[in-house]
This record gives sequence, C-alpha cells and structure tokens, in this order.
Amino acid sequence: MRVELIQHTPEPEKVVAAAARLCYSSDPVPDLLERLDDEVVASFVRKLREMGHLSTFEHVSFQFSIDGVSRALSHQLVRHRIASYSQRSQRYVEEKGFDFVVPPSVKRSPQALERFEMVMARLQEDYQELLNSVPAEDARYVLPNACTTSLMATFNVRSLLNFFEHRTCIRAQWEIRSLAEKMLELVRVVAPNLFSEAGPTCITQGICRQGKYSCGRLKTLEGKK
Repeated sequence: MRVELIQHTPEPEKVVAAAARLCYSSDPVPDLLERLDDEVVASFVRKLREMGHLSTFEHVSFQFSIDGVSRALSHQLVRHRIASYSQRSQRYVEEKGFDFVVPPSVKRSPQALERFEMVMARLQEDYQELLNSVPAEDARYVLPNACTTSLMATFNVRSLLNFFEHRTCIRAQWEIRSLAEKMLELVRVVAPNLFSEAGPTCITQGICRQGKYSCGRLKTLEGKK
C-alpha cells in the first residue's frame, strides 16, 4: 500500500478560522486572514471542534493518491460518499498478470497461502485467455477482490473526521484501517489542530457505538483512568 498527500487547501487551519470569524464580522475574508496569527487560529479551531460547529471545516480539502490496495478496500472506501474519487478502470486498462493483496490471516497459514496463490495464478491465466476472445470489460468479471487498484480521493475535513472515526476503529476491516491510519498521519503533519482529536470515538469521546460488537478497548481505557 502506498498513500501520498498530493495537495491540500493552503493554510487549512487559517481558512477554517477565517470562515468562522466571517460569520460575526463585517470585514472581507482577505482582511480577516491577515489578522489571524497561529495562536488565534489554534484557539478558533479548538472551540469550533468542541462545540461541534464543523461546517467551516468543509472549506478545506485534502487530496490523496492511493496505490496497491485491493478492490475489496475500494468498495468500502466509496461508501464514504461526501468525497470525490477517481479509480483505475478495469474496463479500459487490462489487468494482465495483476498484482493482488494477501490478507494477514492467509499469510499466517502456509496451507491457506498456497491455496490462495494457486487461485490467483489460475485467475490470471483465465483472465488472459478471456482477453483473447472477449473485450477487457467482459474479461474483468473473473478478476478477484484481491486485485490491486489505484485511486485518487479528495475529502473535506469534516468528511475526513467521519472517515477516521469509523475506519481507525479496531473493528474496521484491517486493510482500510491501515489506509485510514496512514492518511491520518499525513494530514496531522499539515493541520495538527484540525486533526488532534481525530480517531475512534472510544479515544476521542470516551464512548463506543458498536454495541455488542464492541472490541472492549473502551473498558480498558476506562480502567487506566
């Protein structure tokens, strides 16, 4: 898996603070931006987050390049609908000798790994043979969820916070959890105040919404207090 932060809104935290101050000021945005120093910006961001006033967070966006992840992951990722995605097409791009993601549980079992790799090899051969007689858009029907893909994804901050809340949770599927953790690490470098409280609710809010499916981490955290 390779994840890169391609670009983002310049001075993201200052943009959020200016948008918040604009609601209560007669001054234009450029003037507000000039008067905001780092201390004021950090204070504004913290107050907005604590009060749950996150509409101003939507003015800031982050764009990611994501490579070497499975189609299984991409199908989960696009469920986060308040974002924009572009993905390598299996209709127009042939997947000859495709790479694939091997789950950790499969790697831990020599027998399972042997079977998994045998299935992948057979599917690669079947896909190649089908390409000789049908269009790639039809041959792709035999491609597995393990087949790797590349995406570009753009989120605003509010949507990212929601994504991190759900996908850094221990109960999130292992691959998309790894992706979320890498993305969170990247954005925290750029906007530490915006993402200082990002993560699963057991850590950020002291609650768990998983009900009977809870991993139990909240109880562990409460026991350390």
